[in-house]
Amino acid sequence: MNSNKNIIAKLEAMLFASGEPVEAVKLAELLELDIESVTKMLAHLSDIYDENKSGLRLVRMDGKYQLCTREEYADDIRALLEVKKNTPLSQAAFEVLAIVAYNKAVTKSFVEQIRGVDCSGSIANLVQKGLIEEKGRLDLPGRPLVYGTTDRFLRCFSLNSLDDLPDLPSVDEVEKIAKDNGQTSLFEDEKRESDSDDDLSE
Repeated sequence: MNSNKNIIAKLEAMLFASGEPVEAVKLAELLELDIESVTKMLAHLSDIYDENKSGLRLVRMDGKYQLCTREEYADDIRALLEVKKNTPLSQAAFEVLAIVAYNKAVTKSFVEQIRGVDCSGSIANLVQKGLIEEKGRLDLPGRPLVYGTTDRFLRCFSLNSLDDLPDLPSVDEVEKIAKDNGQTSLFEDEKRESDSDDDLSE
């Protein structure tokens, strides 16, 4: 019984982290279980949400499963997202947006390698605001998503195209800015950030 509870918890965590519909076959493969067992546990998870009158529900779509919010809370969620959508960008979000814009098409891992911290929150926030969007997937293991800027980004920053972006500063200029700010690196403080801070400020 405890083993089943642990597996159900894993399924819940995996679906939550995905944010997208996941095939039951894929879940079974990752957990090294047969599809029938996984399907039964997903059904049990759905029953738990219903019995507890949870704000979440488990949706099945053509052999895929996804965690969703319940329809009766749609207005509250919409209001929250609208507030978040209209809040100013944080410094972290601006930096992520600059990386995406200057590189034209990037993956989340590429952005995180440059900034040195997790950028999930900033990327989600920028997508929500319509400043960046998914442009497809790379033909690499895991099929990572590729992000690029939108037409709204161009309108917000009064640009005709990404070619109108100002030139990036030279290495010497960057070092001068860092010294003027009393830092050995412009990203010195960023390594102590997390996107939980982004969520509070964005």
